Amino acid sequence: MSFPRYLEYTMRSEDWLREVPSHWDVRRLQRCVAVTEGQVDPEDLKYSAMPLLAPNHIEPGTGRLLGLESAADQAAESGKYLCRSGDVVYSKIRPALRKAAIAPEDCLCSADMYPLRAHSGLTNAFLFWWLLSEQFSGVAVLESQRVAMPKINRESLKQLSIPLPTLGEQTAIERFLSFETAKIDALVGEQRRLIDLLKEKRQAAISHAVTKGLNPDAPMNPSNIEWLGDVPEHWRVTRIKYRASVSNGSTPSRERPDYWTAGTFPWLNSGVVNDDPVASAEQFVTALALKECHLPIVRPPAIVVGITGQGRTRGMASALLFEATVSQHLAVLKPIDGMMDVYFLKRVIEMAYSYLRRDSDAAGSTKGAITCEELGNFSIPCPPMGEQRAISAYTDQVVAEIDSLIAETDRAIDLLQERRTALISAAVTGQIDVRGLVPSEAAGAGTAQWPN
Repeated sequence: MSFPRYLEYTMRSEDWLREVPSHWDVRRLQRCVAVTEGQVDPEDLKYSAMPLLAPNHIEPGTGRLLGLESAADQAAESGKYLCRSGDVVYSKIRPALRKAAIAPEDCLCSADMYPLRAHSGLTNAFLFWWLLSEQFSGVAVLESQRVAMPKINRESLKQLSIPLPTLGEQTAIERFLSFETAKIDALVGEQRRLIDLLKEKRQAAISHAVTKGLNPDAPMNPSNIEWLGDVPEHWRVTRIKYRASVSNGSTPSRERPDYWTAGTFPWLNSGVVNDDPVASAEQFVTALALKECHLPIVRPPAIVVGITGQGRTRGMASALLFEATVSQHLAVLKPIDGMMDVYFLKRVIEMAYSYLRRDSDAAGSTKGAITCEELGNFSIPCPPMGEQRAISAYTDQVVAEIDSLIAETDRAIDLLQERRTALISAAVTGQIDVRGLVPSEAAGAGTAQWPN
C-alpha cells in the first residue's frame, strides 16, 4: 500500500534526516525533553512496591512491555529513577536494540534507562515513536560507539535532534502508527502461534515414532513404565546402561595455565547442547590436563546430554561428530556396538528429557542436576536395530520438513517487523502524510493505543 507525501519539503543538513515537510521544525532534544535526574532508594518502603522497569522488560523495536515486577520482587538495591505514568523510558545500553516504552503507571526505572518527559510543543507519544525510528537509532548508535560498551550518555542524548510537526499532526501520527502497528503486531502474533503449533507437531511426531513405532497396526503391550505407556509387543524396554555406556568429565583448574594455554584437544561444556549436531569446540585443553585430570576421550558415535540446568525446548541431547572431552555438566552416552542406534537414542533422550528431570527432582536433586547413575537407570524403548534406524531416518525427515516451515515463518516475521520499523520511520520524519489516513475507529478513540 502506498501513502501520500507532503507537497513541500525542506532539505536538512543532518546526514540522518535528509528532508522534512517545510512547515515542520527540527529541534535538539534538550529544548523539548526533560531527562529525569536524581535517584531514589528502591528499598525504601515508599518505592519498593512500585513496578521497576529495566531494559530486559522491553521488547526490542516495538515498545511492548514483557512484564511488570516490583522493585522488591527484583531485590533491587542500587539507586533508580522515578517515572510518572506516561513518561517515556529509553534504554541507554545498546541503542541498536531500540528499547523504548511508555510507563504504564507511576514506577521506577533502572539506571540503565533514561526517563524522558516531553514539553514545549512535543508530546510523549510522538517522542516514543521517534525513539523507535531507524533515523534516531542510527545516530544514537554512532554516538554510543564512542565508548567500549555501546551506551549513549545523557549529554549526547540531549544534543540529538527530533523533527517537530504541529501538535495536531503529532496526534494524527500517533493514532496512525498505533492503528497500523497493531495490525502488524497481530499478524506477527499469528505467525508466532503457528511456530508454536509447528514445534508441538514436531515433538508429537518424534514422541509417537520413538514410543509406538512406524507401523500403526503393530500389536501393543504395556511397558509398565508410566511415561512410556504401551509399546509394540516385539520391542524390549530396558535401562540405558544396558545399551550404552554413561559417563561424564570435569573442568580442569582455571588457575593452571598449563592445562589451558596452547591447548589443542577439544573440551566441551554444557552450552554445546544448543547445537545439534556438535561440530566444533570453542575451548581446548592440553595433553597434561587430559592426563592429570583423568578426562575421558570421547569418540563418535556418541551423544552428549546436558545434566545441569533446565534444558531447552527440543531437549538436551546432541550428536557428537568429533573426538573431544567433556565437563562435569555433560553426560556422554556411547551406544554398545550393534545394540543401539546413536540417533535413535538421541531422539529418545530429547523426547524423555522432561521425565528424566522430573525423576531426578523427585529423587532429591538439590542442584537441578541429573546424575549419570540416574541416566543409566532410566528405562527406554528398544526396537530391533533395523527399526531404530528407520525411526531415526523418519524423525530426521519430519524435523527437517517442519524446521523448514519454521524458518519460512521466521522470515515472514522478520519482514513484518521490517515493515513496522519502516512505517514508523516514514511517519515520524514526514515521508508520508498521514493526515486523513487515520481510520475512523482509531480517530474516534481520541487517545493513543499504547503498545503493551
